[in-house]
Amino acid sequence: MTFPEPFIEQQKAILGDDLNAFLNALQEKSPTSIRLNPAKKSDKIPTGETVKWNTDGVYLSERPTFTLDPLFHAGAYYVQEASSMFVAEAMKQALDLSAPLRVMDLCAAPGGKSTLIASLLNEDSLLVANEAIKSRVGVLKENLERWGFPNYLVSNHDPEEMVNLEGIFDAVLVDAPCSGEGLFRKDPKAMSEWSPESVRLCSLRQQRILQAAGMLVKHDGILIYSTCTYNPKENQENVDWLCKMQDFETIKLQIPADWGITEANNTYQFFPHKTKGEGFFLAVLRKKEGILVNMKGKMPLNFLAKKHLPLVHQYFKEPEKFDYFDKMDGQVIAIPINLKHEYKTMLRGLTKRSSGLEVGQIKGTDFIPNHAFALSTAINPDLPAVDLSKDDALKFLKREPISQPFDTNGWFLVRYEGLNLGWLKVIGERINNYFPKEWRIRMDLE
Repeated sequence: MTFPEPFIEQQKAILGDDLNAFLNALQEKSPTSIRLNPAKKSDKIPTGETVKWNTDGVYLSERPTFTLDPLFHAGAYYVQEASSMFVAEAMKQALDLSAPLRVMDLCAAPGGKSTLIASLLNEDSLLVANEAIKSRVGVLKENLERWGFPNYLVSNHDPEEMVNLEGIFDAVLVDAPCSGEGLFRKDPKAMSEWSPESVRLCSLRQQRILQAAGMLVKHDGILIYSTCTYNPKENQENVDWLCKMQDFETIKLQIPADWGITEANNTYQFFPHKTKGEGFFLAVLRKKEGILVNMKGKMPLNFLAKKHLPLVHQYFKEPEKFDYFDKMDGQVIAIPINLKHEYKTMLRGLTKRSSGLEVGQIKGTDFIPNHAFALSTAINPDLPAVDLSKDDALKFLKREPISQPFDTNGWFLVRYEGLNLGWLKVIGERINNYFPKEWRIRMDLE
């Protein structure tokens, strides 16, 4: 692998005598890692060495075909680069995760860090996962649905459009678009697109995002800034810039020496010759001055008709914990009662967004459950269900016929190793597969 000469000179200024070790590490195979979902445990998940800075993270000895693992489709784990899992440790040290929190992941697609945050938050907390690029919103929503955490919204806004949410959030994560230096060994395309000019342009774009992000943070709240690059212009210099532009200060984290993370001025850098992972940078900043905002506003949704509530309630593990609403398209939405004020504020402050947990549709006397609801931790675990073998589970995920006898008609949850995969409906001898067409496995099962 041949690296751009300006990149080598940049790294020589940063690393000095460690340069050759760094360049040699970039020639090695990138490690494969996954992060387990604490809410969806299974003893069939691949195992391996634990990631030092995240106990849910696991290194795999080889990269399997994840598409052909039904547990991946059930949301039992997320395929995530190990270094970026450090976000969880930063949040644990900077926040009281036992408290109710409002958290924004501002540049969220494809959803790795959003699902990570979701696993940290309690049932009294709300996550807003935002992605400015419309074409990337679909995969973000899919990954969050698969993960199963019910208290989230997905939005599609440029950060500068969120002026109505100033001072709302306890924590904002900005995993900023960057020059991608930390991904050179995983993605040769990132290296071919790299240049000193691209670094400069990325730095300016990051400053624009940070300026808007900083306004969203409440007094004494935190902003976590991360990139997958090494250069100071996109990293340390932007942290210093934000501290000068707005009233932020960096927070020092307690990092064990054997983790191999390089610390400088309360910022944290991952180098592949020191840590088992890709290049990654992170800083945690606390807002010293800011406003405190009370949740307010009216819910921009209509309550579900009372006559339909018993039909919907039977699908929930704890139906009393939610309010139920009927959207104009007939979709039934569930919103946690303990977060109604937070949802009111978000739904009015964000115009391009989801509305809550999408439960299903009522058509006449029938309820058609939503696929995302099958994967939610809010679902009733005692609903009629069928457990499939791996072969039949993969056929279900391809939307192919499955060989399974049924004694009764109606809706059934489809499970593999005790974890939900989706819905099917039995009508006499016909079995209708409700796995989403756009999610189905397209590759050959052989």
